[in-house]
Amino acid sequence: MKLGITCYPTYGGSGAVATELGLELARRGHEVHFITYDSPFRLRGYAERVFFHQVETRMGRYPLFDHFPYTLALASKQHEVVLREGLDVLHVHYAIPHATTAYLAREMLRGVHQLRVITTLHGTDITLVGQESSFYAITKFSIERSDAVTAVSTYLRDETFRAFGCVSCDLRVVPNFVNLQEYHPGDSSDRCGLVPADHKLITHVSNFREVKRVKDVVRVFARIRRAMPATLMMIGDGPERMDAENEARELGVVQDIRFLGRLDTVASLLQASDLFLLPSQTESFGLAALEAMACGSPVVATRAGGLPEVIEDGVSGILEPVGSVEAMGRRAVELLRTPERHAAMREAAIARAQEYSADRIVPLYEELYQEVLR
Repeated sequence: MKLGITCYPTYGGSGAVATELGLELARRGHEVHFITYDSPFRLRGYAERVFFHQVETRMGRYPLFDHFPYTLALASKQHEVVLREGLDVLHVHYAIPHATTAYLAREMLRGVHQLRVITTLHGTDITLVGQESSFYAITKFSIERSDAVTAVSTYLRDETFRAFGCVSCDLRVVPNFVNLQEYHPGDSSDRCGLVPADHKLITHVSNFREVKRVKDVVRVFARIRRAMPATLMMIGDGPERMDAENEARELGVVQDIRFLGRLDTVASLLQASDLFLLPSQTESFGLAALEAMACGSPVVATRAGGLPEVIEDGVSGILEPVGSVEAMGRRAVELLRTPERHAAMREAAIARAQEYSADRIVPLYEELYQEVLR
Protein backbone atom coordinates (compact mmCIF):
# COMPACT_ATOMS: atom_id res chain seq x y z
CA MET A 1 0.00 0.00 0.00
CA LYS A 2 0.91 3.66 -0.42
CA LEU A 3 0.29 5.50 2.82
CA GLY A 4 0.43 9.12 3.89
CA ILE A 5 1.03 10.08 7.53
CA THR A 6 0.51 13.51 9.04
CA CYS A 7 1.55 14.21 12.62
CA TYR A 8 3.12 16.87 14.77
CA PRO A 9 6.86 16.45 14.24
CA THR A 10 7.80 17.78 17.66
CA TYR A 11 8.87 16.01 20.86
CA GLY A 12 5.85 14.10 22.18
CA GLY A 13 3.98 10.81 22.16
CA SER A 14 1.75 11.33 19.12
CA GLY A 15 4.64 12.27 16.84
CA ALA A 16 6.78 9.44 18.21
CA VAL A 17 4.10 6.80 17.62
CA ALA A 18 3.23 8.11 14.16
CA THR A 19 6.86 8.09 13.09
CA GLU A 20 7.59 4.64 14.51
CA LEU A 21 4.45 3.37 12.78
CA GLY A 22 5.59 4.77 9.45
CA LEU A 23 9.05 3.27 9.79
CA GLU A 24 7.64 -0.12 10.75
CA LEU A 25 5.17 -0.07 7.85
CA ALA A 26 8.04 0.71 5.48
CA ARG A 27 10.01 -2.23 6.88
CA ARG A 28 6.96 -4.37 6.13
CA GLY A 29 7.07 -3.33 2.46
CA HIS A 30 4.66 -0.39 2.30
CA GLU A 31 5.51 3.02 0.84
CA VAL A 32 5.15 5.75 3.47
CA HIS A 33 4.96 9.52 2.92
CA PHE A 34 5.19 11.89 5.90
CA ILE A 35 3.42 15.21 5.27
CA THR A 36 4.06 17.90 7.88
CA TYR A 37 5.91 21.19 8.45
CA ASP A 38 9.17 19.63 9.64
CA SER A 39 10.87 16.25 9.67
CA PRO A 40 9.53 14.21 12.63
CA PHE A 41 12.02 14.05 15.47
CA ARG A 42 12.29 10.26 15.30
CA LEU A 43 12.84 10.20 11.55
CA ARG A 44 16.62 9.90 11.66
CA GLY A 45 18.39 9.75 8.33
CA TYR A 46 17.48 7.67 5.30
CA ALA A 47 14.99 4.82 5.51
CA GLU A 48 13.97 2.72 2.52
CA ARG A 49 10.45 3.41 1.20
CA VAL A 50 10.05 6.45 3.51
CA PHE A 51 9.58 9.95 2.09
CA PHE A 52 9.12 13.36 3.70
CA HIS A 53 7.10 16.21 2.17
CA GLN A 54 7.50 19.56 3.90
CA VAL A 55 4.58 21.94 4.19
CA GLU A 56 5.57 25.54 3.54
CA THR A 57 4.99 27.75 6.58
CA ARG A 58 5.95 31.11 5.10
CA MET A 59 4.73 33.15 2.20
CA GLY A 60 5.61 36.32 0.38
CA ARG A 61 4.47 39.68 1.62
CA TYR A 62 0.69 39.87 1.63
CA PRO A 63 -1.05 42.24 4.05
CA LEU A 64 -4.28 40.23 4.51
CA PHE A 65 -2.87 37.52 6.81
CA ASP A 66 -1.63 38.41 10.28
CA HIS A 67 -0.85 34.72 10.79
CA PHE A 68 0.11 32.17 8.16
CA PRO A 69 -2.85 29.83 7.45
CA TYR A 70 -1.01 26.55 8.07
CA THR A 71 -4.18 24.45 8.07
CA LEU A 72 -4.98 25.46 4.49
CA ALA A 73 -1.38 24.97 3.40
CA LEU A 74 -1.37 21.48 4.93
CA ALA A 75 -4.64 20.49 3.23
CA SER A 76 -3.25 21.71 -0.09
CA LYS A 77 -0.01 19.77 0.43
CA GLN A 78 -1.90 16.61 1.39
CA HIS A 79 -3.98 16.94 -1.78
CA GLU A 80 -0.84 17.46 -3.87
CA VAL A 81 1.08 14.49 -2.44
CA VAL A 82 -1.90 12.11 -2.55
CA LEU A 83 -2.54 12.94 -6.20
CA ARG A 84 1.10 12.88 -7.32
CA GLU A 85 2.11 9.76 -5.41
CA GLY A 86 -1.20 7.89 -5.75
CA LEU A 87 -1.67 7.35 -2.02
CA ASP A 88 -4.36 4.93 -0.88
CA VAL A 89 -4.77 6.03 2.74
CA LEU A 90 -4.05 9.24 4.63
CA HIS A 91 -3.48 8.38 8.30
CA VAL A 92 -3.56 11.49 10.47
CA HIS A 93 -2.48 11.62 14.10
CA TYR A 94 -4.07 14.12 16.49
CA ALA A 95 -7.51 15.38 15.54
CA ILE A 96 -6.87 19.13 15.29
CA PRO A 97 -6.10 20.26 12.68
CA HIS A 98 -5.02 17.07 10.94
CA ALA A 99 -8.39 15.31 10.69
CA THR A 100 -9.85 18.56 9.35
CA THR A 101 -7.19 19.06 6.70
CA ALA A 102 -7.48 15.41 5.65
CA TYR A 103 -11.23 15.88 5.18
CA LEU A 104 -10.57 18.93 3.00
CA ALA A 105 -7.96 17.07 0.94
CA ARG A 106 -10.33 14.14 0.42
CA GLU A 107 -13.13 16.46 -0.67
CA MET A 108 -10.80 18.22 -3.13
CA LEU A 109 -9.99 14.80 -4.61
CA ARG A 110 -13.60 13.64 -4.90
CA GLY A 111 -14.27 12.29 -8.38
CA VAL A 112 -10.57 12.41 -9.23
CA HIS A 113 -8.86 10.01 -6.82
CA GLN A 114 -10.27 7.73 -4.13
CA LEU A 115 -8.71 8.46 -0.75
CA ARG A 116 -9.47 6.93 2.64
CA VAL A 117 -8.85 8.92 5.83
CA ILE A 118 -8.01 7.34 9.19
CA THR A 119 -7.72 9.49 12.31
CA THR A 120 -5.83 8.35 15.40
CA LEU A 121 -6.69 10.17 18.62
CA HIS A 122 -3.83 10.54 21.07
CA GLY A 123 -5.08 12.39 24.12
CA THR A 124 -5.07 16.15 24.55
CA ASP A 125 -6.66 16.52 21.11
CA ILE A 126 -9.74 15.09 22.83
CA THR A 127 -9.34 15.85 26.53
CA LEU A 128 -8.10 19.43 26.18
CA VAL A 129 -7.85 21.09 22.77
CA GLY A 130 -10.91 19.48 21.18
CA GLN A 131 -13.17 20.48 24.07
CA GLU A 132 -12.31 24.17 23.79
CA SER A 133 -15.42 25.99 22.61
CA SER A 134 -13.54 27.37 19.59
CA PHE A 135 -12.69 23.85 18.36
CA TYR A 136 -15.43 21.58 19.71
CA ALA A 137 -17.76 21.58 16.69
CA ILE A 138 -15.03 21.16 14.08
CA THR A 139 -13.29 18.45 16.12
CA LYS A 140 -16.51 16.46 16.33
CA PHE A 141 -17.25 17.02 12.64
CA SER A 142 -13.76 15.98 11.52
CA ILE A 143 -13.76 12.82 13.64
CA GLU A 144 -17.18 11.77 12.36
CA ARG A 145 -16.19 12.38 8.72
CA SER A 146 -13.12 10.12 8.97
CA ASP A 147 -13.42 6.69 7.33
CA ALA A 148 -12.14 5.10 10.54
CA VAL A 149 -11.04 6.40 13.92
CA THR A 150 -8.71 4.79 16.45
CA ALA A 151 -7.85 5.68 20.03
CA VAL A 152 -4.64 4.64 21.77
CA SER A 153 -6.41 3.35 24.89
CA THR A 154 -9.80 2.27 26.17
CA TYR A 155 -9.74 5.30 28.46
CA LEU A 156 -9.38 7.65 25.47
CA ARG A 157 -12.08 5.85 23.48
CA ASP A 158 -14.51 6.21 26.36
CA GLU A 159 -13.53 9.85 26.90
CA THR A 160 -14.16 10.57 23.21
CA PHE A 161 -17.65 9.08 23.41
CA ARG A 162 -18.32 11.01 26.61
CA ALA A 163 -17.13 14.34 25.24
CA PHE A 164 -18.34 14.17 21.65
CA GLY A 165 -20.92 11.42 21.38
CA CYS A 166 -19.64 10.53 17.90
CA VAL A 167 -22.65 8.37 17.16
CA SER A 168 -21.46 7.74 13.62
CA CYS A 169 -17.84 7.02 14.57
CA ASP A 170 -16.25 3.66 13.90
CA LEU A 171 -14.04 4.12 16.95
CA ARG A 172 -11.76 1.26 17.94
CA VAL A 173 -8.79 0.88 20.26
CA VAL A 174 -5.37 0.25 18.75
CA PRO A 175 -2.84 0.76 21.55
CA ASN A 176 0.54 2.38 21.25
CA PHE A 177 3.47 0.06 20.68
CA VAL A 178 7.18 -0.13 21.38
CA ASN A 179 10.02 -0.90 19.01
CA LEU A 180 11.76 -3.76 20.84
CA GLN A 181 14.72 -3.58 18.49
CA GLU A 182 15.61 -0.24 20.08
CA TYR A 183 13.97 -0.44 23.49
CA HIS A 184 15.16 -3.59 25.21
CA PRO A 185 16.93 -4.52 28.45
CA GLY A 186 20.61 -3.76 28.73
CA ASP A 187 23.22 -4.15 31.43
CA SER A 188 21.90 -1.78 34.11
CA SER A 189 25.26 -1.91 35.89
CA ASP A 190 27.06 -0.49 32.82
CA ARG A 191 26.50 3.22 33.36
CA CYS A 192 29.60 4.57 31.64
CA GLY A 193 30.11 7.31 34.24
CA LEU A 194 26.49 8.51 34.10
CA VAL A 195 26.21 8.56 37.88
CA PRO A 196 28.44 7.73 40.86
CA ALA A 197 28.79 4.01 41.41
CA ASP A 198 26.76 4.00 44.63
CA HIS A 199 23.84 6.04 43.23
CA LYS A 200 20.47 4.79 42.04
CA LEU A 201 19.61 6.24 38.63
CA ILE A 202 16.12 7.68 38.31
CA THR A 203 14.80 8.98 34.96
CA HIS A 204 11.98 11.06 33.56
CA VAL A 205 11.20 11.80 29.89
CA SER A 206 8.55 14.26 28.72
CA ASN A 207 7.80 17.52 26.93
CA PHE A 208 7.75 19.32 30.30
CA ARG A 209 4.20 20.59 29.90
CA GLU A 210 1.88 21.33 32.81
CA VAL A 211 0.09 17.99 32.49
CA LYS A 212 3.37 16.15 33.16
CA ARG A 213 3.66 17.65 36.68
CA VAL A 214 7.44 17.86 36.47
CA LYS A 215 7.64 19.53 39.89
CA ASP A 216 6.16 16.33 41.31
CA VAL A 217 8.98 14.43 39.57
CA VAL A 218 11.45 16.52 41.56
CA ARG A 219 9.44 16.13 44.78
CA VAL A 220 9.31 12.35 44.50
CA PHE A 221 13.02 12.28 43.73
CA ALA A 222 13.78 14.46 46.76
CA ARG A 223 12.15 11.82 48.98
CA ILE A 224 14.21 9.08 47.32
CA ARG A 225 17.37 11.16 47.71
CA ARG A 226 16.78 11.64 51.43
CA ALA A 227 16.73 7.85 51.83
CA MET A 228 19.68 6.88 49.63
CA PRO A 229 22.28 8.20 47.17
CA ALA A 230 20.53 8.82 43.84
CA THR A 231 20.71 10.85 40.65
CA LEU A 232 17.76 12.02 38.54
CA MET A 233 18.03 12.41 34.76
CA MET A 234 15.41 14.85 33.42
CA ILE A 235 15.19 14.27 29.66
CA GLY A 236 13.22 16.68 27.48
CA ASP A 237 12.32 20.33 27.55
CA GLY A 238 9.29 22.58 27.63
CA PRO A 239 7.50 25.40 29.46
CA GLU A 240 7.69 23.82 32.94
CA ARG A 241 11.45 23.22 32.94
CA MET A 242 12.29 26.41 34.85
CA ASP A 243 9.72 25.56 37.53
CA ALA A 244 11.29 22.12 37.90
CA GLU A 245 14.77 23.63 38.24
CA ASN A 246 13.51 26.11 40.85
CA GLU A 247 11.82 23.28 42.77
CA ALA A 248 15.09 21.31 42.75
CA ARG A 249 16.94 24.30 44.22
CA GLU A 250 14.30 24.87 46.91
CA LEU A 251 14.38 21.20 47.93
CA GLY A 252 18.19 21.12 47.98
CA VAL A 253 18.59 18.36 45.40
CA VAL A 254 19.67 20.36 42.36
CA GLN A 255 23.22 19.00 42.59
CA ASP A 256 21.85 15.47 42.03
CA ILE A 257 19.65 16.29 39.04
CA ARG A 258 20.84 16.44 35.42
CA PHE A 259 18.63 18.43 33.05
CA LEU A 260 19.68 16.92 29.72
CA GLY A 261 17.27 18.67 27.36
CA ARG A 262 15.85 16.94 24.30
CA LEU A 263 17.69 13.86 23.11
CA ASP A 264 17.13 11.96 19.87
CA THR A 265 17.71 8.60 21.54
CA VAL A 266 17.07 7.71 25.17
CA ALA A 267 17.13 3.90 25.17
CA SER A 268 20.63 3.63 26.67
CA LEU A 269 19.64 5.89 29.58
CA LEU A 270 16.48 3.89 30.20
CA GLN A 271 18.48 0.64 30.13
CA ALA A 272 20.74 2.02 32.86
CA SER A 273 17.84 3.33 34.93
CA ASP A 274 16.66 1.82 38.22
CA LEU A 275 13.32 3.61 38.18
CA PHE A 276 11.24 5.81 35.85
CA LEU A 277 8.97 8.55 37.23
CA LEU A 278 5.77 9.62 35.46
CA PRO A 279 3.48 11.44 37.94
CA SER A 280 1.32 13.03 35.21
CA GLN A 281 -2.06 14.65 35.72
CA THR A 282 -3.26 12.25 33.03
CA GLU A 283 -1.85 10.15 30.23
CA SER A 284 -3.96 8.83 27.38
CA PHE A 285 -1.64 5.82 27.21
CA GLY A 286 1.86 6.50 28.55
CA LEU A 287 4.29 5.70 25.73
CA ALA A 288 7.26 6.93 27.76
CA ALA A 289 6.32 4.47 30.51
CA LEU A 290 6.06 1.61 28.03
CA GLU A 291 9.49 2.36 26.54
CA ALA A 292 11.02 2.50 30.03
CA MET A 293 9.41 -0.84 30.93
CA ALA A 294 10.74 -2.42 27.74
CA CYS A 295 14.23 -1.38 28.84
CA GLY A 296 13.75 -2.97 32.25
CA SER A 297 13.03 0.16 34.27
CA PRO A 298 9.99 -0.16 36.60
CA VAL A 299 7.69 2.86 36.48
CA VAL A 300 6.25 4.90 39.34
CA ALA A 301 3.22 6.68 37.87
CA THR A 302 -0.24 8.02 38.58
CA ARG A 303 -3.42 5.98 38.52
CA ALA A 304 -4.85 8.21 35.81
CA GLY A 305 -6.01 8.03 32.22
CA GLY A 306 -4.73 5.01 30.32
CA LEU A 307 -1.77 4.24 32.59
CA PRO A 308 -3.59 1.48 34.54
CA GLU A 309 -4.11 -0.30 31.21
CA VAL A 310 -0.34 -0.52 30.77
CA ILE A 311 0.95 -0.84 34.35
CA GLU A 312 -0.29 -3.39 36.89
CA ASP A 313 0.18 -1.84 40.32
CA GLY A 314 2.61 -3.76 42.48
CA VAL A 315 3.51 -6.15 39.67
CA SER A 316 4.96 -4.32 36.65
CA GLY A 317 5.11 -0.89 38.30
CA ILE A 318 3.69 1.38 40.99
CA LEU A 319 0.51 3.47 40.69
CA GLU A 320 -0.68 6.14 43.11
CA PRO A 321 -3.29 8.94 42.86
CA VAL A 322 -2.34 12.20 41.16
CA GLY A 323 -0.33 14.42 43.51
CA SER A 324 0.53 11.63 45.98
CA VAL A 325 4.23 12.42 46.05
CA GLU A 326 4.63 11.14 49.61
CA ALA A 327 3.21 7.72 48.73
CA MET A 328 5.16 7.55 45.46
CA GLY A 329 8.39 8.42 47.23
CA ARG A 330 7.78 5.92 50.03
CA ARG A 331 6.96 3.04 47.69
CA ALA A 332 9.87 3.91 45.40
CA VAL A 333 12.29 3.79 48.33
CA GLU A 334 10.86 0.47 49.53
CA LEU A 335 11.30 -1.01 46.07
CA LEU A 336 14.84 0.28 45.61
CA ARG A 337 15.82 -1.07 49.04
CA THR A 338 14.59 -4.57 48.20
CA PRO A 339 16.68 -6.04 45.36
CA GLU A 340 14.52 -9.18 45.06
CA ARG A 341 11.30 -7.17 44.62
CA HIS A 342 13.00 -4.77 42.24
CA ALA A 343 14.30 -7.65 40.10
CA ALA A 344 10.85 -9.26 39.99
CA MET A 345 9.16 -5.99 39.02
CA ARG A 346 11.80 -5.36 36.38
CA GLU A 347 11.10 -8.76 34.77
CA ALA A 348 7.34 -8.19 34.96
CA ALA A 349 7.74 -4.78 33.31
CA ILE A 350 9.77 -6.29 30.46
CA ALA A 351 7.19 -9.02 29.94
CA ARG A 352 4.34 -6.52 29.97
CA ALA A 353 6.06 -4.31 27.39
CA GLN A 354 6.49 -7.26 25.06
CA GLU A 355 2.69 -7.50 24.85
CA TYR A 356 2.82 -4.11 23.09
CA SER A 357 5.52 -4.96 20.57
CA ALA A 358 5.42 -3.50 17.07
CA ASP A 359 5.07 -7.04 15.70
CA ARG A 360 1.76 -7.39 17.56
CA ILE A 361 0.26 -3.91 17.08
CA VAL A 362 1.29 -2.73 13.60
CA PRO A 363 -0.61 -5.59 11.86
CA LEU A 364 -3.78 -4.18 13.48
CA TYR A 365 -3.24 -0.97 11.53
CA GLU A 366 -2.55 -2.94 8.33
CA GLU A 367 -5.84 -4.80 8.80
CA LEU A 368 -7.63 -1.49 9.30
CA TYR A 369 -6.12 -0.01 6.13
CA GLN A 370 -7.24 -3.04 4.13
CA GLU A 371 -10.69 -2.86 5.68
CA VAL A 372 -11.32 0.80 4.76
CA LEU A 373 -9.98 0.22 1.25
CA ARG A 374 -12.51 -2.59 0.76
